Amino acid sequence: MIEMLQWTTLIASGAAALSRIPNLVRRKNRSIFYALALLTLAILLSIRGPYLAIDTLLGGINVANLLLRFIIFGAILFLALRIAAGFGDSRGIQLIQGRAGMLALGVISAVLVVCFVLMDTSGSSAGLVDVAAKNQQNALLVEYYGAAGRAYPAFVCLAILPGMLRAVGRPLPALLRVSAALLAVGSIAIPLTLLFPVIPPPLGFLRFVVNYTAILCFVIGLALIWVASGRAGRRRGALSVERRSLPRR
Repeated sequence: MIEMLQWTTLIASGAAALSRIPNLVRRKNRSIFYALALLTLAILLSIRGPYLAIDTLLGGINVANLLLRFIIFGAILFLALRIAAGFGDSRGIQLIQGRAGMLALGVISAVLVVCFVLMDTSGSSAGLVDVAAKNQQNALLVEYYGAAGRAYPAFVCLAILPGMLRAVGRPLPALLRVSAALLAVGSIAIPLTLLFPVIPPPLGFLRFVVNYTAILCFVIGLALIWVASGRAGRRRGALSVERRSLPRR
């Protein structure tokens, strides 16, 4: 079930990224394509088979995991800025791009790299499971490393969450309000990942459910925005044609 959820999310994200290629060629909203492309790559690296194959090519010391963390940082940053801009959330943009956002990114990135360097990361291991099992110090460092990897996406999502909640209650087209609701669910799910260390092993599957639910909410929410924008464009076009066809007095 978990593997099917992973591949389903990968296909959905990849399809969404491919659908943005025409806009990429026209140099329109290119950041959305970059965000979805990074997100697709992150999902690919989170699946055991592709992760082991890629990390082996990179030397077999789990550099792919560190790369995955920074890819997620970039994807969530691009997505959040575009989403906030689309819904007119200037406060969210300021929180992410301002001093607080840059400080959070810098400190968390430094902690991430330091933890990785201090660990014995030899031997490719999806999720660093085998790395944590080597000794107690490694196990502790893996916990800190994982917490740092989840902290920045959580910060970004909490920054845009109020804007998404406000958008749900605004007099917007139904598709946009549904989109805002899905994006709000995704923005709530990501901070919940900070609670992963307290999830008991028998309920470990909840980690995958929360992660991939968040991703699907973001991808589907963005897709609904594009559908709503397309409908609005067609309506404006039809209205323009109708006005030109009216007889002049």
